[in-house]
Amino acid sequence: MTKGKQTQPFTIIKDDSTDGHGGFGVGAISLENVSPIIIDPNEERAFIDMGAMHGRSEIERRVKFVADKDQVPNGLLYWIAWITVEVGENGPYYYGVTSSEMRIDRPNRIAYKSMPEHVMHLDKSLKGHVIVEHMDAPSRQLLGHFLREYNAQMWTNSLEELKQAF
Repeated sequence: MTKGKQTQPFTIIKDDSTDGHGGFGVGAISLENVSPIIIDPNEERAFIDMGAMHGRSEIERRVKFVADKDQVPNGLLYWIAWITVEVGENGPYYYGVTSSEMRIDRPNRIAYKSMPEHVMHLDKSLKGHVIVEHMDAPSRQLLGHFLREYNAQMWTNSLEELKQAF
């Protein structure tokens, strides 16, 4: 970015944007109940990285993204899981869980991700879908373990469909 050039940063709208004013933000969705979790099967770890909401997670920095997976033949597999939390009669629970693939070749500073897939999976998570069957088994196990360990009560309160996916 050049000096002096100002850009409008992406804003996450909190609370009810349709409170009657009819102005900026009407009809926008709230992302305040969504957290991105990075699954790194290469180092067998999973962690929350809020930078992923804007494509700025630890693993996404300093690489150029391309839309063709074949352009990243030496890329390592990573996943971004979109986790939506809701509050039910028994307290908070994992409502939606979806995941999107990334391939990152750090030495060559090139990476692959499908932006339409990431946006679709984020939307599906917000709507309470569980879409993890396309993940490799070790990555899915890492994510399931992370969700159970991060908050056992939210795991217990979650729907059986979600638990069965792991």
